[in-house]
Amino acid sequence: MPAFNGTLRATPELPRFPRVNEKQHRPFQLSFKDTVAFTLIFGAALLTVPLGHAWQQSQQQGSMPGMDMHSHDDMGSMGPSMAAMAGHMYMTPLRSKQPGDLEKAKAVVAEVKATIERYKDYRKALLDGYVIANPKFKQPQYHFMNQANTREADLRFDPSKPTALLYRRTPKQEYKLEGVMFTASPDATEDELNERIPLSIARWHRHINYCEAPEDRISDYQSAHPKFGMFGSINTEEACKAERGIFHAHMFTWMIHIFPYEPDFKEVFSMNDDVAHVH
Repeated sequence: MPAFNGTLRATPELPRFPRVNEKQHRPFQLSFKDTVAFTLIFGAALLTVPLGHAWQQSQQQGSMPGMDMHSHDDMGSMGPSMAAMAGHMYMTPLRSKQPGDLEKAKAVVAEVKATIERYKDYRKALLDGYVIANPKFKQPQYHFMNQANTREADLRFDPSKPTALLYRRTPKQEYKLEGVMFTASPDATEDELNERIPLSIARWHRHINYCEAPEDRISDYQSAHPKFGMFGSINTEEACKAERGIFHAHMFTWMIHIFPYEPDFKEVFSMNDDVAHVH
């Protein structure tokens, strides 16, 4: 994969991912640099994909492998950008509430909120080791990534050490803090995720069924009706091989966003990144 140099081409190309060892039943892990690069490319894709078509396509993909579609609420709780990846995203199913779940989740949110108070001044985030993912590229949401926190998140959960800080640009403020992103090892079980944040309250997600385009078809990622990538129509290994693509059953780490400034607690773990969570 090419080294990340802090810039992004006008028409971004997805990186060349390493092949998954077919003898292993686990996804490959990306380095911090690769994760940052994916964040940039993924953000660019959200800005360039024809969301109207993608939303319609996602509804048609509702029964396909990928998003865990337990109810129509799965679609209604997220914006077009996330819903457009219905065939390429798995969300942890909501579990039955257990005693103490709500209190535990609220305690995590309270610690997150207290921790990131200093980062309302984004310059303090930079001083503490957070790196802006492609600041020169206009994005709906800016990820300030932290390499040390990313490594630690694979091993343990610390609400005071988010993998990324999430900012939006507003008319009055260059970077306005709206939330955080936490990650977990791609090998983590749902029981382990539940220990971090109860799955009766919040839903982690991961990207799956990714068909990587062959070298001579890279431009397909940015087409109006892509076959490859996060918004592509291909989400099975058989279909991917038929198009000469490289299939990845799992991509990247587990992820979850927390927006602690939302006045309605139901929105704190929102899956809708298309709306601003700043007030």
